[in-house]
Amino acid sequence: MTLPEPPPLHFFASLCVEVAAPQEVGATPRGRRRLIPITGGHAQGVDWQARVCEGGADFQLIGEDGLTDLDARYTLETDAGDWIYVQNTALRAGPPEALARLARGEPVDPALIYFRCLPRFETASKALGWINSRLFVGTGARRPQQVEMQFFLLG
Repeated sequence: MTLPEPPPLHFFASLCVEVAAPQEVGATPRGRRRLIPITGGHAQGVDWQARVCEGGADFQLIGEDGLTDLDARYTLETDAGDWIYVQNTALRAGPPEALARLARGEPVDPALIYFRCLPRFETASKALGWINSRLFVGTGARRPQQVEMQFFLLG
C-alpha cells in the first residue's frame, strides 16, 4: 500500500499581533507561568485582510530549560466584517542567552529562535468557512512590542 505524498504548504496569512507587558504569575510546580495581553494588530491574507482585536491573550508556560509552550487565543475582524476565532498553540526554544534577551524585551534575531505554531480557526463566515475544516502550520518571530507570524495551509 502506497501512502499519499506529503502535503504541500500554501500561504494563508501574515499577522502582526501587538502585545502588552507580560503579567507574571511566577514559578509554579509545572514551570513559570505568564500571560501576555493582546492589544491589536493586523492580518493580511491572499484575498482578505483583518484587524487583530484587543482582548485576547497568550498563555505561556516556560520550562527550566527555557522551552516555552504558548497558547494564544484571540479574534480577527475581517475587512468584510466577518469574525474569526484563533487558537494558536506554539513552541519557542533557543539558546539561553537569546531567550533571556527576549524575556527582557530586547530584539533577538529570529534565526536564533525556533518558533513554530499550529493555528486553528473558527468562523461563521460563508466566504472563509472552509478554514473551519483545514489544518495550518506557521512560523513566528517575537519582537519587543509584537509577534509576527506567517500561517500556511496544509494542502
